[in-house]
Amino acid sequence: MTEGTNCRLTGVPLLSFVKDQNVAAIRNLAGLATPMALRVAVTLGLPDLLRGDGAGVDQVAAELNVSPVALELLLGHLATLGIVEHAPTGYRTTEYGTTLCTDADNGLTNFLHLGMAGGRAEIAFVELMHSVTTGRGAYSRRYGQDFWADLAQFGHLRVSFDQQMTHRFRDQIPQLVAGYDWARFPMIVDVGGGHGTLLAAILAAHPQMRGHLLDLEPTAAGASRTFRTHDVADRAQVAAGSFFDPLPEGGDAYLLCDILHDWDDEHAHQILSRCAEAAHPTGRVVVIEPVGGRRANTEFDLAMLVIFGGRERRIEEFRTLARAHGLALDAVTDLTDQRCLLEFRLAATR
Repeated sequence: MTEGTNCRLTGVPLLSFVKDQNVAAIRNLAGLATPMALRVAVTLGLPDLLRGDGAGVDQVAAELNVSPVALELLLGHLATLGIVEHAPTGYRTTEYGTTLCTDADNGLTNFLHLGMAGGRAEIAFVELMHSVTTGRGAYSRRYGQDFWADLAQFGHLRVSFDQQMTHRFRDQIPQLVAGYDWARFPMIVDVGGGHGTLLAAILAAHPQMRGHLLDLEPTAAGASRTFRTHDVADRAQVAAGSFFDPLPEGGDAYLLCDILHDWDDEHAHQILSRCAEAAHPTGRVVVIEPVGGRRANTEFDLAMLVIFGGRERRIEEFRTLARAHGLALDAVTDLTDQRCLLEFRLAATR
């Protein structure tokens, strides 16, 4: 068939055929059935329950205390997706479906499970209209309080969030460590450093350096364990606290890794103010995170808005934020395909 001819196989003009394909493609992109089916499947633990020989619908429904009729509808769609398949026993998880099992260690369980921090946060996307209308996060509209208040109230969400953050950095840590001259800083303060996986790797690569990590309890306790595991505990100090309060002084660099994009401008200013205050007069502030127009993913950018009311800021936005606290941007380094490093110094006028 050449350009300009009609597609008579289906009895419709070529233009109409293409339009129908476009409609179908957009419908597939917009439909909620599949993403929610995957989330419910992971939340129920179906990929794990149906491994091996699988099991019958009635047996699984009784074990999970769910409707057998509704469960079969769900499994039918999961079979269409290739997550499960029909078996003599009922349904069983396919090799493809094992990607959703808890021991796959790929971060998907946290991202999809409706009872974990990642999966719970994703559902706030149903309130995207609120965020676009107001410029504010939608999480609190969905759940009655913001993301951080949820973590403070529900310990299991805090645990799963810490796990999510550790997993997100795991594969990129070698690049984050190798792509920048960390040895310039005898003492680095990791502000909101989570379980300390990045700081531990930096210290392990530079035996002459010392580190100080600050985060809320019980996350800070997890960092202490990380430092012992990596044999850097003798050079790493841990403090429990908030980055909205005065920070430990005496650091040569104050590191903010994936912190500022979690906050609106008002709170980002407060965090930078504390860093500049502690770094004065000669310390540096080092920011690692996606940068808008440079290393930011548009989908993740929307997630920052919906969940936190934040965003992936552009270089000039970082300059403006920092300038208010006497900080000047010295350098920008592309560390990975997802994150940049911005180094700020205290301006000479301070």
